[in-house]
Parts: sequence; structure tokens; C-alpha cells
Amino acid sequence: MTKIVNHWIGGKTVEGASGTFGPVTDPATGAVTTKVAFATVDEVDAAVAAAKDAWATWGTSSLAKRTAILFKFRALLDEHRDQIAELITAEHGKVHSDALGEVARGLEIVELACGITVQLKGELSTEVASRVDVSSIRQPLGVVAGITPFNFPAMVPMWMFPIAIACGNTFVLKPSEKDPSVSLKLAELLAEAGLPDGVFNVVHGDKVAVDRLLEHPDVKAVSFVGSTPIARYIHTTAAANGKRVQALGGAKNHMLVLPDADLDAAADAAVSAAYGSAGERCMAISAVVAVGAIGDELVSRIRERAEKIKIGPGNDPASEMGPLITKAHRDKVASYVTGAAEQGCEVVLDGTGYTVEGFEDGHWVGLSLLDRVPTSADAYRDEIFGPVLCVLRVDTYEEGVALINASPFGNGTAIFTRDGGAARRFQLEIEAGMVGVNVPIPVPVGYHSFGGWKDSLFGDHHIYGNDGTHFYTRGKVVTTRWPDPSEAPAGVDLGFPRNH
Repeated sequence: MTKIVNHWIGGKTVEGASGTFGPVTDPATGAVTTKVAFATVDEVDAAVAAAKDAWATWGTSSLAKRTAILFKFRALLDEHRDQIAELITAEHGKVHSDALGEVARGLEIVELACGITVQLKGELSTEVASRVDVSSIRQPLGVVAGITPFNFPAMVPMWMFPIAIACGNTFVLKPSEKDPSVSLKLAELLAEAGLPDGVFNVVHGDKVAVDRLLEHPDVKAVSFVGSTPIARYIHTTAAANGKRVQALGGAKNHMLVLPDADLDAAADAAVSAAYGSAGERCMAISAVVAVGAIGDELVSRIRERAEKIKIGPGNDPASEMGPLITKAHRDKVASYVTGAAEQGCEVVLDGTGYTVEGFEDGHWVGLSLLDRVPTSADAYRDEIFGPVLCVLRVDTYEEGVALINASPFGNGTAIFTRDGGAARRFQLEIEAGMVGVNVPIPVPVGYHSFGGWKDSLFGDHHIYGNDGTHFYTRGKVVTTRWPDPSEAPAGVDLGFPRNH
């Protein structure tokens, strides 16, 4: 019997009323294992209404109450991390160890939210004028929404809702319809931790649900992670409806390898960062830029390592890389490899014919490596979101930086070198939001914020860290005068208030 995933509204499971369902497949077998209900406009409205009702009390609840619940949620999340990872593997396909890593990175933001009291402290200036004090405070927005991608069904929602609800907001999550089960598990754990009904809600669906969240007058802010075209649409539409928006888009992350780099370390990093989670990461390294004469040796070492990667079902402990999320996505990724030679690339490894014995209907594609890739090739220009690594050649550091900065994306980048001066220059000159020095995937820890530049981010705020707290609150400044009881009334004065 096919499992059905429904909505979570007002603290309980609510069966979908639309009659429309989306298929959820096991990427390792290709079989449809689950159906997910798609929300109507009325169902989205019901979730927002539940969140608005809950905000009436949650928004004025004490910080102690909010953080106590989050501490309980953190303990439950830790207790159930294997179960959550199994749900991720079953619907996304990533190997169990990678799924556990995703849960751990999400848990890191929950821990940050448990300590939100420090971020929410206001400021006070006394005696700015005679007996006048000025204070700055931050207050929650109200109902906020998160629209999250398939590649991190646990982590990315946890980049959003823990901070949002810790700040006093209520939350409506619209997760990816491709792997929706994790979102309901998170909702159940939040309820078990004591979160009041309606503070956290989940609606599943497609563009109908998304558009309603973007236009709903009671939704005050929208967080999004996904592709650049959709991020641009989310930002434009939500902003036109008067909402605060952080919309994180796509990427083409480069790794610049200088001639003095440790080539073994660089090759290890390139393979790990390009092919981990089957390349379905917005922070994956998808382009290696080799400087000078090291290119041939670097490509040889990358190939040697890539050929040894074990591909198989995510629940097989021997597997290092799993399948892609859907057959359609698998075919799209493969098309970049099959068409690469015609566009001037040297195909070093072609994984398009890869299958796994006993799982022939799975969404498999092997590791692919393209060398001497021109910047005009589709494999370089587009975000492939699969296990395809492009290697480009340049003669100098300056050419490499110019090549990277010419990309419309600016999510993350890395440099591999032993030269501290070159590394320092790189981190200042490169046009990207996150930079790694001998670190291939520079995803910041929870108390620093995550976000790119250029077409990788629409909106002013990065996600989590201090930016996350600022995004989910708004500032207010209060100026107060309490006259001394012994003073006579000052009388009327139409002049501008004097501070001196």
C-alpha cells in the first residue's frame, strides 16, 4: 500500500482535500513509494490562519519558554537522528552517513536558536539629553514562511524555522514535494517538545501553494532556497506583495588550484566536494580552475580517485554515492556529459551508462569528469546539480580570478595553495559570499551566516547566524524622558528637540 503524506496544520495531521497528489519515488529503485497531497489555496489559508492565531500568544511568550521548548526539540532531534536520516535516504537517495551529516548541520542551527537570547538583547543609551534615554529593541514579524529544496529536506528547513520561532514568529513550511516525509517528522518532534499548536505548520504542494504564500497578506516574510530562476521569481513576487524576502539561488562554485598547492589534498577535496551527495549540493565544487602546468597531473589524480568511488543504494553501508532524486533529473544531468565533446570538452570520465546490479531502474549516473572545458560550454555555464566536474585551464592567478568573477553566480569558492599572501589576496578579490582557503566546501558554522553574491542571492539578508536573527525580527527605537519630580513643567517649545 502506497504511503500518503498529508499536511500539518494547527498541531495535527490534516488530510489533503484537493484530490491532487504528487508521486515520491525511491531513487534507488525508481518505484513510487509515497503520494504527497498538494494543497489548495484554501488549505494554505488554513495553515496561515493557524499560524496567525498562534502568534497572538507565541509572539508575546517569554524567551525562557521558547528556548526551553527548543532545548527539548534538540534532544529529540538527537535521539531520532538515525530515523530522520533513513527518511532522507528513502526519498532523496543520499547515503546514510551523508544524511546523518545533514541532520547534524541542521541540529547546529537548533543549538544556535537555543541561545537566541544573546542575539535578541537590545541596546540602551542613557542621558542622550537631560534625563532622556534611548533604547533599541527587536520584535518578531508575525507569520513567516519557508520554501525549501529537495537536496536537504531536513537541514535547510532547520536553517529557517528554529531561529524564526525562537524570535517569536510562527512558521509555515512548504517543503519540496520530492521528499516530503522528513518535514512531518520534524513537526511531530516539535509537538512532542511542547511547541504550541499552530506555531509550526507544513503544507505540501506545487506552484499553487507557493504563489498563495507569496501573496497572502498575513505572511510577513519568505525564506527560500533553490534554483536561481525560482529565487528571482520568489523575490520579485514576494517583494511586490510587501514582504521581506531572502531567496538563495543557484551556484557554480569554483576551486582555484595554484601551482604550489598540495595536489593530493586538492584532488581529494575536488572529488569529495564535486561528487558528495551525487553533486546535488548548492555548495558543491563543480568547476576546478587549474593554474599553470599542474593541470594534467591534477586531472590524473582526480580521475584516479573518482574511479574508486563506490556507487549504490543509500542504505547500503558500502555505498559512497547514491542515485539522483528523479529519473528526469538523472536524464538532464546525463545530457550535459553526452553533449560535452561537441562543445569542446575533453571527456575524461563518462558516467552516463552506469547502472547498479539488482537496481537497474534506479536513477543512476556515474561520476563524470570533463577537462579543458571552455567557458562557452553548457556544462560550465549551467548549474548541473549532479556528479559532473569541469576542469578549466588558465596560465596565471589573475586569469583564474577574472574567470571566476565573470560567472553570474557568487555562492561559494575555494583556493588551494601554500602561499598565505595569495590566499589573503584571493579572499579579498574574489566576488563570492563564502570563501574557503584549502577548504573545498566553505559552509559557515551556525553562528556565522550563509549566503552568496550576485545571482546566488536575492534580498539583503543571508540565512542563519546574525543575519537570520535580523531577518526574522524588526528594530524599534524608543526615546524616553522621565522628568525629575522636583522639576517644574518645561512649557511649550516648538523648536527641534535639543540634545545639547
